Amino acid sequence: MFDGAFADYVLMHPNIRPDPIMPQETAGVTQDSKTYVRYSLAESEYPTLIIVDPIWDGEENVIKPGYYELALSDSHEFLLLIQSKEAVAIIPVFKVEEDAKEPERLNNKEYKKQLKKEAKQREEINKKREKVGQPPDEKKVYMEASIEFNPNGNYYLIKYERDTIRAWGAIKK
Repeated sequence: MFDGAFADYVLMHPNIRPDPIMPQETAGVTQDSKTYVRYSLAESEYPTLIIVDPIWDGEENVIKPGYYELALSDSHEFLLLIQSKEAVAIIPVFKVEEDAKEPERLNNKEYKKQLKKEAKQREEINKKREKVGQPPDEKKVYMEASIEFNPNGNYYLIKYERDTIRAWGAIKK
């Protein structure tokens, strides 16, 4: 009788649980870490944009709060808001900047040598990692996406940055 009562009291007590209610760490990122807010997931090719509040337009359409991938179209005219590999919204781009020094830098012989040297080192490291059973080390591309509300113009400003390309789009509220 005492054993059964003990199990009931432990399992029903609000402060004592045999297992934690939520995991202490998830996927190697601590709960207080904000790294997933600004940067994309490792397997993603696009930066991650977090929308906190629903965005309504005048025609009763809504973009729900959540995590979205932000992609720039090939023509650099639109930003695509993607969730679960499906485009949720198409946002017009009003400004695009590309790094003007990048083509010049890519044609530089010394820079090409440096890239070949880095590629060779990465290949050697990947061979060692493969022997141990680790995934290959890939070159990282800088990506960032952000959204902010401008109360003066009553619109949302969306900033997109990937490698050497920056784009700005707007959603009128």
